[in-house]
Amino acid sequence: MTTNGWIQILVYFGVLTLLTRPLGGFIYRVLEGKPTIISRVLGPIERGFYKLAGVKPQAEQHWTTYTMAMLIFNLVCFVSLYALQLAQKHLPLNPQGMDNLTPDLAFNTAISFITNTNWQSYGGESTMSYLTQMLGLTVHNFVSAATGIALAMALVRGFARRSGKTLGNFWVDLTRTTLYILLPLSIVVAIFLIWQGMPQNLHAYTDVTTLEGAKQSIAQGPVASQVAIKMLGTNGGGFFNANAAHPFENPNAISDFLQIILIFLTPAALTNVFGRMVKSELQGWAIYSAMAVIFLAGVTTLYWAESQGNPAFPAMGIDQTASALQPGGNMEGKEARFGIARSALFATITTDASCGAVNGMHDSFTPLGGMVPLINIQLGEVIFGGVGSGLYGMLLYAIIAVFIAGLMVGRTPEYVGKKIEAREVKMTMLAILCLPASILGFTALAAVLPAGLAGLNNQGPHGFSEILYAFTSATGNNGSAFAGLTANTPFYNLLLAAAMMIGRFAFIVPMMAVAGSLVAKKYTHPSAGTFPTDGGLFISLLVGVLLIVGGLTFFPALALGPIVEHLSMLAGTTY
Repeated sequence: MTTNGWIQILVYFGVLTLLTRPLGGFIYRVLEGKPTIISRVLGPIERGFYKLAGVKPQAEQHWTTYTMAMLIFNLVCFVSLYALQLAQKHLPLNPQGMDNLTPDLAFNTAISFITNTNWQSYGGESTMSYLTQMLGLTVHNFVSAATGIALAMALVRGFARRSGKTLGNFWVDLTRTTLYILLPLSIVVAIFLIWQGMPQNLHAYTDVTTLEGAKQSIAQGPVASQVAIKMLGTNGGGFFNANAAHPFENPNAISDFLQIILIFLTPAALTNVFGRMVKSELQGWAIYSAMAVIFLAGVTTLYWAESQGNPAFPAMGIDQTASALQPGGNMEGKEARFGIARSALFATITTDASCGAVNGMHDSFTPLGGMVPLINIQLGEVIFGGVGSGLYGMLLYAIIAVFIAGLMVGRTPEYVGKKIEAREVKMTMLAILCLPASILGFTALAAVLPAGLAGLNNQGPHGFSEILYAFTSATGNNGSAFAGLTANTPFYNLLLAAAMMIGRFAFIVPMMAVAGSLVAKKYTHPSAGTFPTDGGLFISLLVGVLLIVGGLTFFPALALGPIVEHLSMLAGTTY
C-alpha cells in the first residue's frame, strides 16, 4: 500500500462526491418534466416519440400497469436480441463473417443484456458482428439502464407522494431517461474516448506481421460508442474479451479514471434525486453515506490484500521455506499500466455497482482480495449499485432498518413520512430473500452435478469460488466473473440465464408492490417519537443491517471458498 495509491482512491471519491449533487439536480428536473438546458432541442423529439407510439404522457399508471408495461417491453427486447444473434451471419456489418450464435449462448446473452447483467459467455471480438454489437448489445445497454432508473423513480414516488394511486408512466420515464440523460452523456464520453485513442470504425480487422514474423489479426470496430454506455449504464459488456484490460477498450490512466467515475456517477446522483423528491436532501445524503462507508471499507480491504501478496512467492534473499510476502504485492492478472491500487479500486467499484467491467482478472486475486468483489455483489448490489437498481435495493434495506428500529422502541416504524407496516415488510423480505435463494441454490446444484464440475479450471476451494462467483454475479446482475470457469455450455448458459432473470424480475415485482402500497399511504408528519433517518445513527443502523443480513446468509459459503483458501495459502497450499 502506497501514498500514491491512497491519493488515487481519495481523489476518486472526492470527484464523485462533488459531481453527485449537480447531476442529481439535472436528473430530478428531467424525470419531473421540468425544463432543462437541452429541453428546447430534445423536447420536440420527445413529443414526437409519444405521438408515434400513441403514448399519452400525462396518463399515469397504477403499479400493476407500470410493472406490466416494463415486463412486456423487456420481453420484446429479449425476442429481438435473441433473433438478431441467431441471424447475424446473414446480416450486414459483419466484415469478419461471424457465424450465428448457438441457441443456448444466444439465449444467455439476450437475457444477460435485458437484465443489465451483461454476463459474457463469449469473446466479443471473436463472436459478435458489428451489427449485433451496435443494434443489439449497445441499444440494450441504453434501455436496460433506463429501465432501472425508471423503476427506481417509481419507488421514490411511492415515498414522495402524499397520497395517490399512480407511480408515473413507464414509457415517459424510459424515454426521458434515455433521451435527456444517457444519450447526451454517452455522446460526449464517446467523443472523449476517441480522442484518448479508442477505436470507432466499421473496418475489417487488420492483419499484420509482428517483429518476430508472426501473423496477427488486430480487432477493432465501433468500440467507443459501446464503452461509453457500458460504463455510464453500469452494464459492463465488453467489446473485447479482455474488457477494460484491453488497450483499445481502456487506452490509458485518463480513460481508466473516467470509466470508474462513470460507473458510480448516475447511481450516486440518484441518491440526491431521492432527497430532492422527498423534500429533504439530507435523506439522500444519508443513503449516499451508507453506500460510501461500505465502499471505502471494501476498497481498503481489497487494496490491503493485494498489496500483501502471496507467501508462496517469497522475496529474493529470503529463506524459501519462510512465509515471506510476495515482493511488490500480487500483480498476477493485473495490468502493469494501472498497478495494484487502481486495479483494487476498479474491482471494488465494478462489483459495488452492477457493472461487471474489469481491468484485471478477479480469478487471479488473493483469496481475501477475491472475496471482496464476492461480498460486494452478495450484499445485493446496493453499494451505489446499478443505475436505479442500487437505489431501489438500498431503499428496501432502509425499510428493514426502520422496521428494526420500530421494534426497538415499540412503535410503528416510519420512513420519510410513510408508515412501514406488515405488507411493505413482507414484500421487501420476498424481494431480498429471492437473491440468496438463487445464488446458493444454483451454486449447490452446479457444485455436485458433473455438468457443473466440468467447467472448473481449478480444484478445491478456488474451484468452488469460481462457481459461487458465477451465480453471485448472475443473480446480482453484475456480469463480472472468476474467469477460470468455462461457462459457455448449455448447462451454465441456461442456469445462469435463470439466475439473471430471478435477480432482476423476481426482485422488481415485489419492490413495485411496495411502491404501490406506499403511494396509497397518507403522509405522516414527524413527531417527537419519530426515528430520524437523516443522521449518523440511521446510517450506522442501515450499514449494520446490510452487513448482518449478508454475513449471516453467505458466511458458510464464503467459508468453503475464499476463507479456507486463504488459510490453505498461509499453510503453503495453492489451487
